[in-house]
Amino acid sequence: MYLRVEKGLRPLTCEAYDSDLKTFAEFLEGRHGTLLTAAQEDVAAFLEHLREHGVDSRSSARKLSCLRGFYKWLLLDRRIHHDPTVNIESPRAWKVLPKSLAELEVEEMLERASMATSHPHANATVLRDRAILELLYACGLRVSEVTSLSTGDLALDSGHVKVRGKGDKDRIVPVGRTALESMETYLREGRPHLARISSAGKGNRARQDATRLFLSMRGMPLTRQWVWHLVKSASGAASPHRLRHSCATHMVEHGADLRSVQLLLGHADISTTQVYTHLALGRLKAVHREHHPRGRRQGSETEASPATSRGAGLRIVGRADSVGGTDKP
Repeated sequence: MYLRVEKGLRPLTCEAYDSDLKTFAEFLEGRHGTLLTAAQEDVAAFLEHLREHGVDSRSSARKLSCLRGFYKWLLLDRRIHHDPTVNIESPRAWKVLPKSLAELEVEEMLERASMATSHPHANATVLRDRAILELLYACGLRVSEVTSLSTGDLALDSGHVKVRGKGDKDRIVPVGRTALESMETYLREGRPHLARISSAGKGNRARQDATRLFLSMRGMPLTRQWVWHLVKSASGAASPHRLRHSCATHMVEHGADLRSVQLLLGHADISTTQVYTHLALGRLKAVHREHHPRGRRQGSETEASPATSRGAGLRIVGRADSVGGTDKP
């Protein structure tokens, strides 16, 4: 209750924290201890235990974060008098760049989805699937954010969507032109057929489900697992999370600043977005050479033209003006 109501964490995060606490409790049992009697040595030994068993530093850091939050709550509730996580150094997490698809791979996947909708016998689900793929890439949304969208969250006239992310924090995300077109087609020609099935149900739950933006063939809200399967079927190398990283990667490669990417993806901390920093180094070097008085050799005639350095960025402005992006990456 504390995590959901006061901290505003999502159900899946709460489940992960519950699992982490149970893992630590089992470890303490082997040392004849409990969660309430744990000492700093127990926490340090737990982290060493995780390292010896091949748990990566990122996962260990998350477990330590869970323990810190748990013991902070116990202190506030006056159930303990000392926090055993004090002065415990967090495992150094490698800043690994998330895997992303090449622009050509994304282009081919979205083109196949577009061609399927142009078939004379294209049905509501084909229109829906294309809209989901376009939205995932254009806006860099998490799969849980896509499945929780309602029709009232989408503002076609102003070209944006209201997204509820981690911690129940809302953000406004612009939607690119191509994604908007696919959404308009789905809402006009696809969703009404799926909504009629949903409206045939009875009760408040059925009426609430009918407001969801993306519906199944039975008129029910789509699940995260179903969307994952959809993306995987569209491209074996893709996944919803990889499309999200592809969105951010392609934006940075085409000149977007990290602050804009952070706001788009809904990262609470800029340090999360900084894994994309090295992608921008090439562009920074080009800008330095072009604009700094000592950035290029005197009399050099081989400097890149502004048109060349900006060309790729202009391409991304159609499919995802939302992403700083493009009609087609």
